[in-house]
Formats: sequence, structure tokens, C-alpha cells
Amino acid sequence: MSHASLSDKRPGSSLRGATLPKWFPWATAAGSIVLGIGISAVAGLDSDIQWGLIAAILFVLGSYAIAAKVEGRRQAKDRVATSLVWVAFILAVVPLASLIWETVRRGVKVLDGYFLTHSMGIVGDKEPGGGIYHAIIGTLEQVGLAALISVPIGVLTAIYLVEYGRGKLAKAVTFFVDVMTGIPSIVAGLFILSLWIITFGMGYSGFAGSMALTILMLPVVVRSTEEMLKLVPNELREASLALGVPKWRTILKVVLPTSIGGITTGVMLAIARIAGETAPVLLLVWVTPLINTNPFSDPQASLPVYIYLQYANSGGAGAAYDRAWAAALVLIAFIMILNMAARGIARWKAPKTGR
Repeated sequence: MSHASLSDKRPGSSLRGATLPKWFPWATAAGSIVLGIGISAVAGLDSDIQWGLIAAILFVLGSYAIAAKVEGRRQAKDRVATSLVWVAFILAVVPLASLIWETVRRGVKVLDGYFLTHSMGIVGDKEPGGGIYHAIIGTLEQVGLAALISVPIGVLTAIYLVEYGRGKLAKAVTFFVDVMTGIPSIVAGLFILSLWIITFGMGYSGFAGSMALTILMLPVVVRSTEEMLKLVPNELREASLALGVPKWRTILKVVLPTSIGGITTGVMLAIARIAGETAPVLLLVWVTPLINTNPFSDPQASLPVYIYLQYANSGGAGAAYDRAWAAALVLIAFIMILNMAARGIARWKAPKTGR
């Protein structure tokens, strides 16, 4: 290569083509929203969902058309893929944000200290006053009993499947866990109803509801724990066994501490799965407006059933309607607190890394 050709390649020269500025996606999104609102207004469309979908389509098409003109078709395809990801993200977030906003807006009307520390007592469904103290106690006890039963059984089952399970027994356990994962909640409630209440002659109680919730919670705990245990590197197990540590101690001191973060998260997800169940609780726990702190005797209240009954008796307005929204807000807050606690425990118990 000649000196002349080498001198033509200056350090400041570039082989890159034209590129769009960094603010291009934001400008395209803003323009798409304006056009979507305008098209909806001209067409007489009143729904926010309609103009939102129109704006999303315009955003994807506009990103491709402008990028293809300036940057080329190859880069335009990349921008279309990015645009579709953002549109899918927004479509997933908007319903969730709308649900939380609507629950908070309607629930704060009667949510105060009195509402949280008093039961319905002799307050009528359509009368003002009353609270959810009895429902909070019932939900905490029923979910707590279900977790107390299902977590040890589920974790031990997962340990067996991952560390010891071989042959037909392990396959049978895996099959039944898969079957239990798809059981509807009403079926679990009917099973406990026929076995515990009708066959054994036991009465309605919070413990009966906890047994049905255990059936729903157990497969989630088993599956999540099993996947977390599989993620533990085999090198850790082999290193412990090479030092002469028994297998049970290796599982207790190496495998479980390594995967405790994921196991805790799976347990919390399982609790969130059952905390909002209504059908089995309504079948087995029944309803009471009074405080019952004994989950092993007599009917007991719960937040999901309380929400259902208050809304069913409200007619879409009035004091019962406001109490239903406030109870729903408390239930959402309960699930959020559980998830935050799970993250904190997972971070606290996670194995320390570093040089």
C-alpha cells in the first residue's frame, strides 16, 4: 500500500454511516401519542385503550420508516425489535399500574386506624363503620398454617428429587407434583370438604382452609426449590464430599445456604399464590363478622372472603363498596410486604462473594 493511500486514512475519518440522535425514540413516541390522540378524536373513539394501540402501531411503523431512510434497513430492523420490546413492556405495565392506582384511589377513603383495628361486629353490611381486624387475623393464621405445613414438606421433597431421587419413585413424585400444579382451587376445597368435614365430621375452621391452601401451595414450593437446587454447581458438592463431609451435611451446609435466596423467593411467591384464594376458604372456613383467634375451632374470617362479601352486598356503591376496596388495598400491601421481606432475607442469606 502506498504512502498516499495511508495518508488518506486520517484518525478523524470514520466508516460509519448516518445515525439518528439519541432522542429519536422519545420524539417518535411523543409524535405517535399526539397522532394517536388526534386520530381517535377524529374517528370518535372514546377509549384510552384504542388511542394507545394506535399510538403503539404508529411508534413501531414510524421507527422503521425513519430509521430505514436515514440508517438503512438493517439498523431499522434492529430499531423495530427494540420498539416492539418497549411496546410489550408498556402493555404489561399499564394494566398493573392502573390496577394499583384504582385500588389506592378507592381504598384510601375508609382506610385508617379504626378500620384496621376493629371488626364488623354487629355493623350491617350497608352501614358505615366496621373494619377488617378479624379478617386480617384469619388470613394471617390460615396462610401461616399453610406455610408451616407446606414449606418443610415441599423443601424436603425437592431435596429428595434433586439429591437422592432415582428410579420409579422419583418419577411418580414428579408426576404427582405436576398434576397438583394444575389443580383448581375449588377442587382442593371440595377434597378437604369431603374428607375433613363430611367424612371425619369436623366443623368449619381456619385449619380446614389451611389444608386446602397447603394443597395449592405445595407444588409451587417443590418446583421452585427444585429449580434452585439444580442451579447449585456440582463442584461445590464434590469439593465438600472430597473433604469427607457426609452428604446430608453437604446439603445442609453447602447446597441449601447457596440456594436459600431462590428458595425464599419461591416460598414467598407460593404464599402470594394462596393469600388471595377465595373459593376454598369460603367452602371450609365459612364466614363470621366477629374476631376468632382460634384457627382450629369455629368459622373464621379472611380478607379475600371479606372483599367478596362486601362487594356482593354493596350494589356497587355505599359503605360496603368502600370497605371492599380498602380491604383489597390491605391485601395488596400484605403481598408487597411479603415480597420485600423475601428480597431482604435472600440478600441477607446469600453467599458472600468477593476477592
